[in-house]
Amino acid sequence: MTRPTNKTELIDASNTAYQKLLALISSLPEDAREADFTFDTSNLKEAHWQRDHNVRDVLAHLYEWQNLLLNWINNNQAGKEQAFLPAGYNWRNYGDLNNKFQEKHQSTNLAEMEELLHKSHEQVMQLLASFTNDELFTKKTFSWTGNNALGSYFISNTSSHYEWALKKLRKHKRSLK
Repeated sequence: MTRPTNKTELIDASNTAYQKLLALISSLPEDAREADFTFDTSNLKEAHWQRDHNVRDVLAHLYEWQNLLLNWINNNQAGKEQAFLPAGYNWRNYGDLNNKFQEKHQSTNLAEMEELLHKSHEQVMQLLASFTNDELFTKKTFSWTGNNALGSYFISNTSSHYEWALKKLRKHKRSLK
């Protein structure tokens, strides 16, 4: 999928990828939705292959990053300046944050996680709709986005993140055969 370059493409890509994610999860046998992944990760170097053990973990990851986005935008728009990542985290150690998110949701069941993600997706899409195309895709429109366009944060936490999740869940589905 090509990276969205305007608001309409971003909304379409985000909703399309989200619907694909829901459809893929629905297509899994009931027991596979709850089961730990069994595919071989020994040749896969990225940390997420070792971190996320099941569908719930993947959805928790998406949900928590969407909450980061929502809190970051809402606080900055309200005049409460804050960085995107929580205090103590940066782009060199954000893997520790991902681990924290995974651990946080070990007692959350899949149905709850699906509902939480549904709500965060809706909130993100409503917030996205509130910005103009220029506000989303012109760099340095907001001082708190640094050198990046606000839209790049939405892309990273919606369409691109959903595609990441789809890749992982497709691998899970293929391993069931």
